[in-house]
Order: sequence, then C-alpha cells, then structure tokens
Amino acid sequence: MKQQWNTGTYDADMSFVSRFGESLIGLLKPQPGERIIDWGCGTGDLAAAIAGYGAAVTGIDASAEMIQTARAKYPDLSFILADGQTYVAEQPVDAVFSNAALHWLKNADGAAASIAASLRTGGRLIAEFGALGNIASVVAGLPRAFAAIGASDKLQLPWYFPSTGQYATLLERHGLTVDLVLCFDRPTPLEGGEQGFRQWLNTFANGVLSVLSPSEREAVLGHVEQDLKPTLFQKDRWEMDYRRIRVVARKR
Repeated sequence: MKQQWNTGTYDADMSFVSRFGESLIGLLKPQPGERIIDWGCGTGDLAAAIAGYGAAVTGIDASAEMIQTARAKYPDLSFILADGQTYVAEQPVDAVFSNAALHWLKNADGAAASIAASLRTGGRLIAEFGALGNIASVVAGLPRAFAAIGASDKLQLPWYFPSTGQYATLLERHGLTVDLVLCFDRPTPLEGGEQGFRQWLNTFANGVLSVLSPSEREAVLGHVEQDLKPTLFQKDRWEMDYRRIRVVARKR
C-alpha cells in the first residue's frame, strides 16, 4: 500500500491543512538565519511562510508528487525527496517543524530518532499531528466497509495516532526534553457539500483504497458515506472529527 497524492486536488480542496498550520509557526518563532527543516512539507506552503521570516528552510517529504509541486511553486527553496522515518540532515539544524505529517510515519520510533539526529544540541521540535482518537469515525468505519464487501484481508490503515503520554515518552527516550504537549479536539468542516467526505476519503485514504478494484472502491466509499453520514454530516456539510497533538521539545 502506497499513498498517492493528487497535489492539485490537495491544494484546492484540503487547504485547511496549511491554514491550521499557520498558527503553529507562532510556536516555532523562526529567526533570521536559522536553519529549519519542514518535516513532511507537502506542497511547500508552510515552508515558504517560514522562509518569509528570514530562515533557511529545507522541506522534506516522501511523496514525489508533493516535492515536485513544492519545487514548482517555490523554486527558490530547497525540497528533498526523503523518508522522514530514516532521513538525517547532513548538518544539524536549529529546528524541525512538522504540521499534519507525523501521523503518516508509522515507524514513529524511527521518525523520532531521525528528528533527534537532525537537531543540534538545544535545537527544537515544533509539531502538530493526529492524536489518539483522531478521525475515530473513519478508523472504525473503514473496517466495517471492507468487511461488508468481503475484503477485510486487504485493509491496512496507514496512520499513527498516539496519546500525549505515548508521544512524550517516545521523544524523551530519544534525548528530547518535552516542554509542551497538548491534545485537543478540532472539528474540521470540509468543502464540497455532499461530496466533501468522498473527496476527503479519496485524498487521505487513497492508499487504503488503492488495493481495491474500481467497483470494490465504489462500494466501500458508498458504505462509509452511508455509515458515517448521521454522525459527520451537519448543516449541509461534512465535519471531520479531528483530534490533534501539539508538541514543543528541545534536544538535550
């Protein structure tokens, strides 16, 4: 299973990802001349925003589609195709910033080790991503839908959603001191009216669905929509049950 991204659709329909990440930059407090890695940079919007403060920013992402789009949008910035579970910066950096990316790195131990190895002593990690209970409706609904078409053996969920305690402990084990770890609900309305949830599934669960035939995929989409509409569809739009972790940590 490999998550494939349609970056045009991502930028148009899922712009809330970068929009919510803008407030995270306030925690980062980038300074002129600092070297900062955007860990899971997507199409580069937040890397560009950080660079606007005068920092030297490098964006990394494991998606070739994301990196290609980021390079096209921001040709003056550096973007590297790299797996955040194993990548280590050539020279230690002042900060690692990550928005809505770390929950895609199921080898969380590897990711934490890579981040720690990429930071200088005293360097900081500022991150936000999915917490335990994030999109709980989808995490429960997809297995029901796959079972309904007799395809339970094909289902692999691609996300890592830890508790605050689990994640703080993981970072501490890799030599980071956790200054802040916060968990909060963020109900997130989707664009697209009736079609908003299907667009979300086709974007963020594309890797999950890619193992199915076209007819199986359509059946699963229909089943999940019908199953979750009473819970997630409100006042002419879908609202996702997002739950997030924010963390600020420093390398000892």
